[in-house]
Amino acid sequence: MAFEAELFPDDILSRAEAHPKLRARDLAHEIGISEAAFVAARVGQAVTRIDADPDRLLPAVEALGDVMALTRVEACVHEKVGRYANYHPGAHAAMVLNEEIDLRIFPSHWAHAFAVETVGEDGGVRRSLQVFDRAGDAVHKIHLRDGSDLSGWESLVPALAREDQRRVQPVEPRAPVEGPKIRADKADILRDEWAKLTDTHQFLRLCSKLKMNRLGAYHTAGQPFARRLDPASANKVLQDVREAGIEVMIFVGNRGCIQIHSGPIGTLRPMGPWQNVMDPGFNLHLRLDKIAELWAVEKPTQRGPAVSLEAFDDAGGLIFQIFGLGKEGRDSRPQWGRIIEAQSGLQEAAE
Repeated sequence: MAFEAELFPDDILSRAEAHPKLRARDLAHEIGISEAAFVAARVGQAVTRIDADPDRLLPAVEALGDVMALTRVEACVHEKVGRYANYHPGAHAAMVLNEEIDLRIFPSHWAHAFAVETVGEDGGVRRSLQVFDRAGDAVHKIHLRDGSDLSGWESLVPALAREDQRRVQPVEPRAPVEGPKIRADKADILRDEWAKLTDTHQFLRLCSKLKMNRLGAYHTAGQPFARRLDPASANKVLQDVREAGIEVMIFVGNRGCIQIHSGPIGTLRPMGPWQNVMDPGFNLHLRLDKIAELWAVEKPTQRGPAVSLEAFDDAGGLIFQIFGLGKEGRDSRPQWGRIIEAQSGLQEAAE
């Protein structure tokens, strides 16, 4: 591992003082270090290194009561309010699964964690648990709210504190985003096996077998399996979902965590390049101008076709996925399918 650029912790904090209104992530970018290195510089000053193992951390979080879960990629931030109940451990993949907090967790990327206290503009103390990968990028954050249990916090922090309380943060190079792996020579095999899928989880195994990735498969297969849309349709779909009052599942994830919202969209508040869902218990902040490719995708399952809207950035990184949510007595999937079908397509994308 390598250390961040030659800056001592006090130098980092001194530079941060010049930008008092910037968030930690933006401050780290301004200084030229990882966000984890910026947070680590405050260790001993209302920041404590804690165990990043989700098997220890997440069961302890349940005692905090209602909190806000935050998972993000560069172009999208997903926030849900609830309790971390019903944790399921797993060496490769773990999960928290309840009506409010729905997470898929990949423990190998949970490398560093901190309990953080900051003073807000109103003078109140803000408390959060922040988890980072080996490159120092945030994979998941948990923010306490006004109604959270402070006694749970006061027990959790010393219980999970690490012996190592260094103020410097070793990091590894960030893994590059993989662009579309297109295999035109495998197009017929892809389409034939795609048509035989019975569960959406089989899709990535199919891509791996054919040495493609998700976006490469969309380019390779083309219609009727994958239809490339005008990126502006992302905002139109959010508006249509709100107006139709249907329920959807919105997935946003990085290498370490995928966070899911299941339910309707009530309030949209655009602000500059951002479109914002601002609902009780759920906020989504989406940079519409960062969407380089938008795809309507259909996969067969035993329960009928699974139709998704999937957005990618200019490097090929997945920004979000949205599916229709079907429940007994209020199956919204057909209406979701009609919303997607009505969106403007671009030129046929099959290679």
